[in-house]
Amino acid sequence: MTSLLHRWLCLLSLSLLLLFWFAHVIRRDGPSPAAPSPAAPSTAAPSTAAPSAAAPRAAPGAGIQGYVRVRPGKINQLLDLHCDRCALISSSGQMSGANAGEEIDKLGCVIRMNNAPTRGYEEDVGRRTTVRVVSHTSVPLLVRNESYYFRQSANTTYVFWGPERNMRRDGQGRVFNTLLKVAKKYPAVQIYVVTRDKVQDCDDVFQKETGKNRIKTGAYLSTGFFTMILAIDMCDSIQVYGMIDNNHCKRADRLVPYHYYEKSKFDECKTYRFHEKASLGGHRFITEKAIYAKWAKLHKIEFKHPAWNL
Repeated sequence: MTSLLHRWLCLLSLSLLLLFWFAHVIRRDGPSPAAPSPAAPSTAAPSTAAPSAAAPRAAPGAGIQGYVRVRPGKINQLLDLHCDRCALISSSGQMSGANAGEEIDKLGCVIRMNNAPTRGYEEDVGRRTTVRVVSHTSVPLLVRNESYYFRQSANTTYVFWGPERNMRRDGQGRVFNTLLKVAKKYPAVQIYVVTRDKVQDCDDVFQKETGKNRIKTGAYLSTGFFTMILAIDMCDSIQVYGMIDNNHCKRADRLVPYHYYEKSKFDECKTYRFHEKASLGGHRFITEKAIYAKWAKLHKIEFKHPAWNL
């Protein structure tokens, strides 16, 4: 009797263990309760990095993902700036003699790049600067003239981009540390950095548009590329001044300085051709212009001085 009872208890215990194991397998391998139904469309918001005609704008006060303010003791404040009409000013020598300054200053927001000056060039490029997009390599140029850029131009919003090794926020990012010092010294100045995820998104956009991996081709995105994506993120319409199209250099009949404020240095088309063919460290200026021509068909983008035939 005792032997039968012992066997029965053993069988009961084994059956309970099997039931627990079977239930665990069902929970482990079955669909997650939080997972959307396969038949239901995804409700995830599209990436803000890839320009899309259908991409929704952030609600006022929500900020633009991918642009974080540099401020002592506070992190993760997003850039909250929206403009109806923007002027994006190229640093190209095409702006010399453009006589577009008055027209530019009448637009809602004016976007400039790197250390491109306005003083002395107002008639051609205008006086106002709402946003200045700056490469990590140009930070020393701004710091060298910090009184002008960060004190006299305190109403300008600065957006800096660069690789993670320079922009990391753990105390090891050399450029980020410099920007943090500037933010401490000039607390009224709005200084933002492009986040690591946003930089990666821009790389992904380049690969999507060209079919080429930027890193594997030995190229760097230009400040113009980051500026164009920011403009699409924050502007309803964009007027681009002084930017040549991807075929311009094939038909150009005159030499134009690479920068309007460095007339004695490099020719624009010669510089573009050099970078386009560079196996390492070059900007794909001509390829990027072809991408902008595609985006102009999806967004309200107009090119002036020279005009583009889209």
